Amino acid sequence: MIELLRNRRSIRKYTDQQIESEKIELMKEALLRSPSSKNINTWEFIFVYDLDIIQKLKNCKPYGTTPLDTAPLAVVVCSGKTQNDVWVENCSIASILLQLTAQSLGLRSCWIQVRNRMYSETESSENYIKELLGIPENFGVLSIITIGYPAITCESRPFSELQFEKIRINKF
Repeated sequence: MIELLRNRRSIRKYTDQQIESEKIELMKEALLRSPSSKNINTWEFIFVYDLDIIQKLKNCKPYGTTPLDTAPLAVVVCSGKTQNDVWVENCSIASILLQLTAQSLGLRSCWIQVRNRMYSETESSENYIKELLGIPENFGVLSIITIGYPAITCESRPFSELQFEKIRINKF
């Protein structure tokens, strides 16, 4: 696990190599094994392969969607909001587990934040995506995780650059 964390970096440009179906199935399994509060499992995951739809997802907000330019796969992470008061936390856990699973399979990923972002001055990114993908009104959309084979390599953060001052012992 520590090696996955050491080497994980957000990748915003992917090759056009398609992701093997076996790897996609493993990522689906990882998501369905993601823990959730009270084991209610209100999260839902939309695997988007259609490049036209991926390009439309790119329009969900005016900036920060560059990874959708080349991603062969985008996973929209959403949840019913009324069944569990910690749907954001549950979807966050699932999102990072998806990223780490992709990393373990030789793929790379990038988290695109959707919740609390705006499509326009009057419409949220969430509502834009709900309309585009037919997501029910009582659902919230947390993130889009782009996944693919990296077109670039990023060095891992050196140990010496870790912010150890952020670690407190016994009290703040």
